[in-house]
Amino acid sequence: MQTKPKYSIKYKLILLSVVVAVPFLTMVIYLIYALHSYSGAYDAIVSNLTVANTYNRNFKEEMDESLYKLVVGSASFETIAEDKSLRDPYVLIGELRGEFEKLARITTDEESSTWLQILMRNIDTLEDRVDDIRTNLETEESYDVNIEMLDNNIYILTELIQDNIQSYIYYQTQSMEHLTERLNDRVHAFTIFCAAMLALVLLLVMALTVLIVSGIIKPIGELSRVTESVSQGDFSVRAKVYTDDEVEVLADSVNGMTESIERFVQKIKEDERKMRHADLRLLQEQINPHFLYNTLDTIVWLIEGGDPDKAVNMVMSLSDFFRLVLSKGREYITIREEEMHIRSYLEIQQVRYRDILEYEINIDPALYQYKILKLTLQPLVENSLYHGIKYKRAKGSILVTGRLTEGHITLTVTDDGVGMEAEELKNLQSEIEKPCKDTGKGFGLANVNERIRMNFGPEYGMYISSAPGEGTTVTVTIPAEPYEQETSRTEEAVV
Repeated sequence: MQTKPKYSIKYKLILLSVVVAVPFLTMVIYLIYALHSYSGAYDAIVSNLTVANTYNRNFKEEMDESLYKLVVGSASFETIAEDKSLRDPYVLIGELRGEFEKLARITTDEESSTWLQILMRNIDTLEDRVDDIRTNLETEESYDVNIEMLDNNIYILTELIQDNIQSYIYYQTQSMEHLTERLNDRVHAFTIFCAAMLALVLLLVMALTVLIVSGIIKPIGELSRVTESVSQGDFSVRAKVYTDDEVEVLADSVNGMTESIERFVQKIKEDERKMRHADLRLLQEQINPHFLYNTLDTIVWLIEGGDPDKAVNMVMSLSDFFRLVLSKGREYITIREEEMHIRSYLEIQQVRYRDILEYEINIDPALYQYKILKLTLQPLVENSLYHGIKYKRAKGSILVTGRLTEGHITLTVTDDGVGMEAEELKNLQSEIEKPCKDTGKGFGLANVNERIRMNFGPEYGMYISSAPGEGTTVTVTIPAEPYEQETSRTEEAVV
């Protein structure tokens, strides 16, 4: 019985695909993640630098100019927002504080964060000094005090703030360089890792490919060897395949088929041997010394009795009888030849048993062209004479008929002899169903039945019907197959 393979070829190919795909997919995912991560880091630094550069370039100038105009009276804190050339110092400080507070939340390196903290403190100090100037302007402090505050406080603080921003930019640039170095290191390491992984995957793929291919090619070669041996008539070979896949299932099927063929061939050989043995025994039965002696005695008796014509006819019948028995070694003969055989036999026996034997052969001439196993009807006729009519101790008759019905031929041998009781008939029918070597009685009938079934199939064979005091009818059924001339075994042996 075929079983499902443990590891199918499809499974092995999928495994090979997974071994190839997973490492490459892992590397691709890692590469995408790394690129995305470094891209985010670069974008953050670039964004920080952009903001810092904007204020580094504009803040000091705008703050210094706006406060100077406020100090000299060109503008006031209430109206400065209306002057498009100036900026409100508090707005500038608020914008600067807001942007750098955002930068402080997203900045990760320590140096940049330190300078941002210093920057935030300087912004707070600058706002306090702006508050002082505003207070001075509102209390109408002297012009010189405010100018001094501009020179000694405001300009210095804006300068410090600008320096703080530049320091932040410097360390952000340093971070970018460090990030670039780390990226280069990672790329280098990743390149080495990919090369090692690629080499490992290639080695693994090559090993798996060799295993899978050899697991297919080698078993197929083994199957080819087995089938080649089988084609040459060696049915004892077996495929030895242990791959746990469909090839092993195929090998098991081939082995099972080979075993079945081997058993079938052995059975055919055994049947042929039995058939040859049966043919020999039946031939020996027909060349019965007693039958030959009695026939020769009858011929002598006819000659001595002054009836040479009957003696001649009897010699010719005997000659025809043995010639048809031998049949040049042929296994099959025509129904016409079989009819001539039983006619010769009955002619001989009628001379011997002229007081008790009558016979009639009524075989349709349309059957003459069909084949029949030789010595099919003669044992039946002999059985009718010796076990039916002879025990009747009165004149009896034998009728042989033949007809064609629905693709098969039915031949009957009927006698009006003593017949058989039901139990005896049942036992005889049982005996002839056995192989002739196992038959206790009725060997001739069993031999005919076995030969018919071995040559034509179990649906053909012999059936017996009988009744006490009414006689016996033996019916033989064979297929209607036209006779084709065969080369005899005798002729083959001569060649």
